[in-house]
Amino acid sequence: MTASKTIGVLFIEGYADWEYGMLAASAVEWFGARAIAISPHASPLTSIAGFRLDAARGANPAENQDLDAVAVIGSDGWAAKDAPDVSPLLKAVAARGGVVGGICAGTLALARAGLFADVGHTSNGRDWILGHEPAYAGAANYRDVPHAVADNNIVSAPGTFAAAFLEALYPEQAGQIGEMRVMFARAHAMVTREHGDGS
Repeated sequence: MTASKTIGVLFIEGYADWEYGMLAASAVEWFGARAIAISPHASPLTSIAGFRLDAARGANPAENQDLDAVAVIGSDGWAAKDAPDVSPLLKAVAARGGVVGGICAGTLALARAGLFADVGHTSNGRDWILGHEPAYAGAANYRDVPHAVADNNIVSAPGTFAAAFLEALYPEQAGQIGEMRVMFARAHAMVTREHGDGS
């Protein structure tokens, strides 16, 4: 039986509503994980759609020593000049062998923490990430692909990255994650058929 794992889902003000649901729900429902909302900002936080969220913890590494993984959820706030520095938390989780992921603008937090220095990664486009972090370590490792990239427990994506993140966290559950990928693909195909452009 898979040991229970704890995932910190890191939010900031203006978080993207669509980016965390698949990951958090799949981790809890399919793998028995514990998902905890964390934030460097005071609660409640307001999403792009106006929904409110109360974080259970701050982003200080000392209060998150039980995390097996942390997923940085996108927000336009990560691209702001006064974006919060969550590098200590991300580095602490990575240093103990945990999975660290960033989706969409959340990839900027990983770039600022130096976590892309030696791994393949992606984001919202090469020009986009270089426009915000022109001198980040590991820029030569950028992969211009439309899907998630997982390399050495670092997961990055321009869009949904739940399956890649969970595969890095639960490598022994490849079969079940394969089932998830099939289910996600079916759902995506249905949306594409109904809307034509996938919107």
